[in-house]
Amino acid sequence: MKKCLLFLRILIVLFFTIIIFILSLYVYAFITPKVNINEIDKIVLLDKDGNDIFNKDYNNYVKLNDINDNIKNAIISIEDKNFYSHKGFDILRIIKALIINIKSKNIEQGASTISQQYVKNLYLTFDKTWKRKIEEAILTIRIEMHYTKDEILEGYLNTIDFGAGNYGIKEASNYYFNKEPNELSLEEATIIVGIPKSPTYYNPIINYNNAKKRQYDVLTSMYKNGYISKKEVEKIYNKQLVFYGKHNKIQLSSAYYYKDAVLNEMSNLNQIPNSLLDFDEIKIYTNFDSDVQRILENNIDEEMKDTSMQVASIVVEPKTGKIVSLIGGKDYSKSEYNRAVYSKRQVGSTIKPFLYYSALENGFTPSSTFLSERTTFNLGNELYSPSNFGNRYANTNITMLLALASSDNIYAMKTHLFLGMDKLSEIISKVKIKEKVKENASSALGTTEINIIDFSNGYITLANEGKHETPHLIEKITDNSGNILYEYKYKNEYILNKKYVYILNNLLTSTYDYDLLKYTSPTLVSISSLIDGKYALKSGSTETDFWTIGYNKDYLVMVWAGNDNNDKVDQNETRIPKKIWAKTISTIPSNKKTWYEIPSGITSDQIDPLSGKYKINGYTCYYEKGSEPSFNYIEYYDLLSNASKKNPNN
Repeated sequence: MKKCLLFLRILIVLFFTIIIFILSLYVYAFITPKVNINEIDKIVLLDKDGNDIFNKDYNNYVKLNDINDNIKNAIISIEDKNFYSHKGFDILRIIKALIINIKSKNIEQGASTISQQYVKNLYLTFDKTWKRKIEEAILTIRIEMHYTKDEILEGYLNTIDFGAGNYGIKEASNYYFNKEPNELSLEEATIIVGIPKSPTYYNPIINYNNAKKRQYDVLTSMYKNGYISKKEVEKIYNKQLVFYGKHNKIQLSSAYYYKDAVLNEMSNLNQIPNSLLDFDEIKIYTNFDSDVQRILENNIDEEMKDTSMQVASIVVEPKTGKIVSLIGGKDYSKSEYNRAVYSKRQVGSTIKPFLYYSALENGFTPSSTFLSERTTFNLGNELYSPSNFGNRYANTNITMLLALASSDNIYAMKTHLFLGMDKLSEIISKVKIKEKVKENASSALGTTEINIIDFSNGYITLANEGKHETPHLIEKITDNSGNILYEYKYKNEYILNKKYVYILNNLLTSTYDYDLLKYTSPTLVSISSLIDGKYALKSGSTETDFWTIGYNKDYLVMVWAGNDNNDKVDQNETRIPKKIWAKTISTIPSNKKTWYEIPSGITSDQIDPLSGKYKINGYTCYYEKGSEPSFNYIEYYDLLSNASKKNPNN
């Protein structure tokens, strides 16, 4: 009995302690200054020239009186039925959701009020801790204490994410139905109101069935809350809708992928405060180049229109590491998933340049040869039998030059095993690629899955003559007073040998050269007519992925195409990323198409592409002085003799 009384006393004390704590929060919120919620956009993104990327139209803000009751009733019913009666938190709803989630052992119900959601929309925060949650709770109370319910609902409807890059009810109404918020019918309003729960999943243009199921939930909630009758639920649900699906203002829809990538990069900056509550506005100065983005978007639209594959692509300035253009999918309005930021894919043969750089560093030259034939490698505990594309083999010795041009897998494997399987993983780490490459045989053929931005660390280093610069989208961030919160610090450090990089970069120009048509074709001759300059270029393909990566001193362009679900890709579509690459890099206005100067200690020589031996009028390759093939006096004498016989007067 005494134990029961003690427990009861503890509960009573705990109850009153909680009540006092909550009351203290409300008192604190009341005496603190009024929070400014008039700014629609806490974050402004600026391009490389300091222009607002999205040309925000502040006329998009809609007063609550200009939003019809269909929207207001629907959003309150489905999101927060007690909105007008609670003080920021719906305690009974929290308890109910907690019980349901405990019983199901899964998070099936949430209990965030409109006020809480508005705080999350209005004040960007990157801290994932309990401190952030407490901060959000206090701010919710502060808003509730200083603003009317109508003001909170108005602000909420103007900031919520309605998918496809539409923020706020005006943009959503314009995009989905080409109407103003006060013109929406009940069937249109209940479709739009259902979207924010999962903006892509419930996007009615691309996932109509999902959107209709969500609409039914919205209609049912309106019926339960007394806004409509049971008959109206069925009547409205069965109505067919016609969607508009166009942005009237934003011309570059792919820019939303860039925006998402910027916010992701910002969330990983240690210099930025975890919470941005104290700023009326922050400005993010990005490296976005609208001209390049437009070119890339147009090329992707044109080349990807007849395929089910998805795409990711970035354009980088190698000298600075600036990502000036980024696209994370075919169509942002249909899929907001940013493959450039989040996806990791097998890189295939695009990993080979790093293998061959390591080979050059360890005594190989463009003339080094291995036998190219069908081969089974005995790896001790297992046998490994890689094959060349189309099972084409030279069945004789070939050079590194020809191996790179034709992407010969046997040559790559023999190089990998000769150097030691640790060398590839070492060079990948050395060029600042974060993804770890396993020390196994198949790694030489690109079985490692790497994110495109992460992978660009390595290619930036090659394109920048051995200097590494971190790929980045953000140059600096300032607060509303112009104080610098963050600024990118350039490193520009040499991590590779400039001479070997020069040799490799020139070898990579062979991949689209018709002069190297031998036992098979160079891997990129199919787009040689589209290439209008000198570029280091490499493609890669697996059963599930296509890559094309190429560069000069001015720009690095990387393109990936494949299926999100890892279905096999149609090998007949391998030209798609190649054409996107060629058409993009050749039309960038600021691409001066300059090639690299020959470093000191490098010489050129002419060789037979198969044997690697010196050959008069052969293929030009570059060597570290002293490693070039010997001049063949006998061949030179025979050539002169034959020339004399044909032209006795010379």
